[in-house]
Amino acid sequence: MKVFSKEQIYEGDKLTAERQNITSTELMERAGTQIFNWMHMRMQGAQVPIHVFCGIGNNGGDGLVISRHLVTHGYNVKTYVVNCSDKRSKDFLVNYDRIKNVTKKWPTLLSCTEDFPEIHHDDIIVDAVFGIGLNRPVDSWLKALFMHFRSTKAFTLSIDVPSGLSTDKVPTDPDAVVWAGYTLSFASPKLVFFLPETAKYTVQWEVLDIDLDQEFLYTTETEVDLIGKHEVLPMYIPREKFSHKGQFGHALIIGGSYGKIGAVTLASKAALSAGAGLISAYIPKCGYGVLQTSFPEAMVITDENEELITNIDFKKVEPTVIGFGVGVGTNPKTVSTLEAFLKTNKIPLVIDADGINILSKKKALLQLLPEATVLTPHPKELERLIGKWKDDFDKLKKVKAFSIKHSTIVVIKGANTITVFQDKLYVNTTGNPGLATAGSGDVLTGIITGLISQGYNPLVAAVFGVYLHGKSADIAVEDFGYQSLIASHVINYLGEAFIDLFKQPEQPPQEQEEDKKEDKK
Repeated sequence: MKVFSKEQIYEGDKLTAERQNITSTELMERAGTQIFNWMHMRMQGAQVPIHVFCGIGNNGGDGLVISRHLVTHGYNVKTYVVNCSDKRSKDFLVNYDRIKNVTKKWPTLLSCTEDFPEIHHDDIIVDAVFGIGLNRPVDSWLKALFMHFRSTKAFTLSIDVPSGLSTDKVPTDPDAVVWAGYTLSFASPKLVFFLPETAKYTVQWEVLDIDLDQEFLYTTETEVDLIGKHEVLPMYIPREKFSHKGQFGHALIIGGSYGKIGAVTLASKAALSAGAGLISAYIPKCGYGVLQTSFPEAMVITDENEELITNIDFKKVEPTVIGFGVGVGTNPKTVSTLEAFLKTNKIPLVIDADGINILSKKKALLQLLPEATVLTPHPKELERLIGKWKDDFDKLKKVKAFSIKHSTIVVIKGANTITVFQDKLYVNTTGNPGLATAGSGDVLTGIITGLISQGYNPLVAAVFGVYLHGKSADIAVEDFGYQSLIASHVINYLGEAFIDLFKQPEQPPQEQEEDKKEDKK
C-alpha cells in the first residue's frame, strides 16, 4: 500500500475533481458519507450521545457532512463548530448551510473563550477540528479542549488524522494533540501512524476509499510503502520440482565469541529455515561442540583463536552471502580482522550487532562495504552509526542520507520496522511485542541472509525477511503469548509464515453457503 504525502493527497483531490467532473464539495460529501457509513454500520441506530467537533476548514466540512447524516438517520448527535478564526473554507460554508436545513438544532458555535461542553465517558467524540493541512501551533484554548476530550475517557474518532498532529513533524507538546481511539484516514494511512513518537496518538487506524482517481493512485510514486501480505506475495520465488540444494546458495554466518555462540546458532538456523541450500558457521574454537551438537545441519569452521574471531579464513567454502556480527564482540583483534576481510571481500553482506558497532567505531570501513550491504541495527546501534537525532523525522532523514552516501540498505528495527534504501521507506506491518526478546535480531539477520543466499535481491530480501520475521512471531504468539515468546519460536514458526502467504481469508458462513450453491450449479 502506498503512503501518500499531504502534498500528494491535495494533488489527488484536485485531479479527482477534474477527471471525474465533480466539485470539491461533492468530493467532501463523498468523504463525509463514507465516515457516516462506517459509523452507521457499527452503531445501527444506537442512541449513544455523539459529539461532533468541527473546525472551519475542510476537515470541519467533513465533520458537518457526518453530522448531517447522523441527524437525518435519527442519531443523538450534537454538533460544535470550533469558531476560533474568520478563515472559513468554501466547502465548510456550503455544508454549514446544509446542516442548518435539516435540523432546528443548529451547530453550537464555540468562541474559544467559554467553558467546554459536557461529555461523559460513555459518549462518542468525533474529532473533525483539523486535518492534514495544519501548519500553525495549536492555541491554548484548543489545547485545553483536546485535554478535555482525553479527560472524559470517551471514545474518540478522528477524521483523517488526530487534530493537532502534522503529517511530517513530531508535536512539541503532546497535550496539543487529540489522542484518538480510532482514526479513519482517507486514501492512505499517514506515516505518523507508524513512528514511535507519533503512533501513540491513535490506537487504531483504518483507510477509507473515497474513490480518488485510479490513475493517480496507481501511477503516483510515493516515498513510503506500507508492507503487508499483498505486497510481499509477488516477491516470493517458487521452487521447481527438480530443484536441489546447490540452486539455493551457501550462506555463511561469521560471528560468536566466548559465551555468545547462541547468537550464531540462531542466525544459522534462521538462514537455513528461510531457504538457504547450505549453511556454514565461522566461529571461535570454543563454540565448535556447541554448534555441531545443537544444529547438526550446519557445517562449522573454527577460527584459530579459542574465544574470538581473529582471522577470517573460510578456505574451500564459497558462500553466496555472508552474515557478519552476531555475538562477535568488539575486541581490537576482531576489529582488525574485519578490516582486513572487507578490503578483499566482494561477497554480499548482511551486518548486525557488533558488526555495526565496529563500523561505528571505524567509519572508514563503511567505504569498503559492497553495494547494497544490509545493516540491521537496533536503536542504540543506529545512534552509534548515524549520530543522535532530534526526532523520528530527523532520524529518517539521517538514515536516508547515510543510505545514499554508502549505498547500503538500513533496517531500522522497531514496532513497525522500516527498511530504508536511498530515498525510499518500506514500513512493515507484521510483528508484536513478543519480539522484544533476546536473540530475535539474530534470527532476523539469519532470515535476510538466507533469502539473499537463494537469489533474492538484497532489498527484496530485507523487506520480505522483515515481513516473514514479524509474521512468524504473530503466529507463534498465539501459542506462547508475548512474555513467553523466544527467538527460537520465531524460527520454528517460519514455515507457517511462508504457508500463510497463500492462505485465503476465511469467508463468513453465509458466503460459504452461497459459494457451495454456485459450485453445485
